[in-house]
Order: sequence, then C-alpha cells, then structure tokens
Amino acid sequence: MAVVVEQNLMASPSIVPEMAADARRAELFRETLSERFERLVLGLAWPLKPKRIGGLPALASLWLADLIAPDYDLPDPHRTLNADGLCGMAHDISVATLVTAYERGLFTFAHIGPLKWMSPPERCVLFFDETHISKSLRRQMRQGRYTVTFDRDFEGVIKACAGRRDGKWHVTWITPRIMHAYAEMFDAGYVHSFEVWNEAGELVGGGYGVALGRTFFTESQFSREPNTSKIGFTVLNWHLAKWGFRLNDGKWPTPTILDMGFRSIPRAAFLAELAGTTATPGKERAWELETDLKTISNWQPGEVRTKKSGKDVAAEPMGF
Repeated sequence: MAVVVEQNLMASPSIVPEMAADARRAELFRETLSERFERLVLGLAWPLKPKRIGGLPALASLWLADLIAPDYDLPDPHRTLNADGLCGMAHDISVATLVTAYERGLFTFAHIGPLKWMSPPERCVLFFDETHISKSLRRQMRQGRYTVTFDRDFEGVIKACAGRRDGKWHVTWITPRIMHAYAEMFDAGYVHSFEVWNEAGELVGGGYGVALGRTFFTESQFSREPNTSKIGFTVLNWHLAKWGFRLNDGKWPTPTILDMGFRSIPRAAFLAELAGTTATPGKERAWELETDLKTISNWQPGEVRTKKSGKDVAAEPMGF
C-alpha cells in the first residue's frame, strides 16, 4: 500500500502540496479539550456582562423559535432583534451562502452555541482617502525590519487571530468550524490574508478578510510585536486603494482601526455602499505586493483638489 501511495504521488506532484495543506489545516484547525472547555465557560460568561445582558431575551427567543421551526433562508439585514444587530441563525456557511450573506451586509458570529447572522446598526468602515498613518508608524515602516506578503500563510494567520490577546479574555468566534469555512473561501479566491514577517522570518502580525467586488470585509488581525498588525493593515489598504476598492469594512469599532481612520456609518448607508460595490468586478488576479514598505510609508491619502472654473475638481489620489 505504501508503494502504491508513493507511486501515485510521483505521478501527480500537484497532490503533494494539497495533501500538505490539508494536513496542516487538520493540525492547526482544532481545539484541545481544555481549550474547548475554556471557550465554553468564558463564552457563557461573556453575554452576562452588564452591557451585554440586555441582548439575551432576543437571543433566547430566536433560539427557541429556531428549534421549533428552523429558518434556512438568509434574514433581512434591516430587521434585527437587539441592539447588537442579531437577525437570525446561521445553519449553512458554505462558500455560496457566505458570499451571498456578505453581499447583503450579513456576517456570522458566535463564541459558543449555534452561529448567528449579524447586521449591526452601525458599521465601522474606512474610505481610503480618510486613511490615517501616524508619524511613528511611518518611521517604523522605513526601518526595514519587516516584510509583508499576501496569501502566503493563511492558515498561520487565522490560527494566530484565534489566539490569546494580552489583557483580554480568551473568547473567540474563530472556532475550528469557522477556520474550515474561511479556508474554503480562501481556496475559492474570496478570502485573502496579509502576513508580516520579522528579520528572523517569523510571522509576527497579520490578518484576513473577504474581498467582494470593490469592498473588503476585514475579519480579524493579530500582532506579536508592536504595531505589526498596523504595518500589515496599512500595506493592505494602500493596495486596496490602488486596485480601485471603495472601502474596508471593520464591522465594530476598535481602538486599532479607529486610530487608522475608520469611522462608523449607519447601517442604511453601509448597505447602500454595498449595493454599488460588491456587484462591481474587483481584484481578480493573485494578490501580490506592488511596492515596498518605504514607498507606502510616504502615502498621503486623500485627493488633491484644484480650482477650475470656480469649482473644486478632484484629481487622482496621491501616493500611487
């Protein structure tokens, strides 16, 4: 049997990297019993925090209704059941369903229990001409200590995004099921990762998200050294802007993305943006860096406005 397998691999060399990728995913995309127990305990405690407990009645009502009569259709993103944007249970997270859900402004979320569809009342987004890059970050990008890549280690990135964060509860929605679902999205060309490597060749920062048309939906980021997620995110946003993307959706506000120019807009405005951007062809070829970090550190986002016939006229964005 071993001989047959070896002969088959020799006959089809392309099978080898596929098998290696599958084996790596099987190793990385799993939880130990202690990790699962910790997630369950913290996941049960998380919604009981004072600022979240008000959303439990709607969640309980939806869960009971779904037990009696499961609804397999995608919910209306305008009709939510609590202040967090809960709007339905997610039974199917195949590639086709997730693509349709993102086009409608929906995304999945759950620390424990069944997956839910979410559509928050506000979305924290970045319009690229509003990007903010601090002076200290520009200096760090010019030092030559880091390199950034696209789609080189998606598995390592999503596993790191699910890892522990200093000073925070280890509560994550990036479960093994989610990892496998987004790995399938990655294989289908909808999900992309960015990686930040230090001088020793170690993965020290990165993130991943979904690209549809001219919208990028950021899912998660991580840093193992100071500002490495910001470095990678700045490189990503520079390329998204250059490739004609309209916006980057960060879902909920966090200090990291607010510091980079993201701002909250009402759900209606966000859905209107999606209607015009997800249907438009986006970046179709493989994602590769088109310049170096030093060049991107000089990026001056925004548009140059000149006077012509008494009116403001927008010129091309600077930095490309």
